[in-house]
Amino acid sequence: MTTSDPSPFEFVPYEALGERPNIIVDGAPNDFTVLTLSHWPKSGTPAELKRDTSAEIAFAYLDTPRFHRNVDVISNNHFDEDGLAGLFTLLDPRFAERNRELLIGVGTAGDFGTYTDRAAARVVFVLSAFSDPAVSPLAADIFQSPYADMTARLYQELLPALADILERTDDYRKHWEDEDAHLSRSEAYLENGTIEIEERADVDLAVVRIPDDLPSERTHRFANPVSTACHPFAICNRTTCNRLVLVQGQRLEMQYRYESWLQFVSRSIPGRVDLADLCDQLNVQEEGAGRWIFDGVDKIDPKLHLQDATTSSIDTESIISRLCDHLRSGPVAWDPADD
Repeated sequence: MTTSDPSPFEFVPYEALGERPNIIVDGAPNDFTVLTLSHWPKSGTPAELKRDTSAEIAFAYLDTPRFHRNVDVISNNHFDEDGLAGLFTLLDPRFAERNRELLIGVGTAGDFGTYTDRAAARVVFVLSAFSDPAVSPLAADIFQSPYADMTARLYQELLPALADILERTDDYRKHWEDEDAHLSRSEAYLENGTIEIEERADVDLAVVRIPDDLPSERTHRFANPVSTACHPFAICNRTTCNRLVLVQGQRLEMQYRYESWLQFVSRSIPGRVDLADLCDQLNVQEEGAGRWIFDGVDKIDPKLHLQDATTSSIDTESIISRLCDHLRSGPVAWDPADD
């Protein structure tokens, strides 16, 4: 196991910061934050440091001494893989530098579901398993705590463990092999045409068509368990479209990708259009037991979906057509950029 170098920083749980001057990595600042290193909306991160992931922003901070601050406390208000990678980078910069691409890859895979190095995806699967109460090897009482306490304890457990996970990922196979196999199957289905992706470039929309009889499997997004017939990494790695429609038989779900919630800098991403009006129109037409819901443009990955039913009485192609019209004509309703 790697021995960490001494760090000028100490991780302190967000709720325990009090009035201590601090740097926030990947989250929202509090009243005593002197610098925010985050891609979150309206984060106030200096423009010269902005990158797609907070892990990259942490490296940019280390690379740019004029932005260094004379504080020794860092924190974050939520737990996910990108936040973990960013905090770890500041806590052990020498080890982080030797593993820069892998740590950035972990942040990218965790937040955006894209990867170029399968090792980064597998590290994310390990971290997701450790933060999933159903399968985690960590103490069960962690997951019975309020969210702020759970977040603090997950960081306290996984920050010291991350170096070993990065260097010896194969030793953690039992925590990543099932999800890794799901990803491999999903990628094979996309390659052989069992699952198809049709891109509609004019509205930045990808329609993912999944066979009706393909079963769902347990996976994770943002360190949370979900059930999917096609692994989200397989989809996100296959298309850059920011709006996704998943169609499986008469089941349809549209979602905005996380990239459009953030201050994403490497490429331009179409803004989010509020789908509340379309949702109301669908509910007028819906004859089944379900009710259409749109989560709202301010959610991290909002969905237009049917609640209380698995299938809709409305033809899916009609919904897709109306969705495209709405995306084409509707005004942008979410702006994550700093003022």
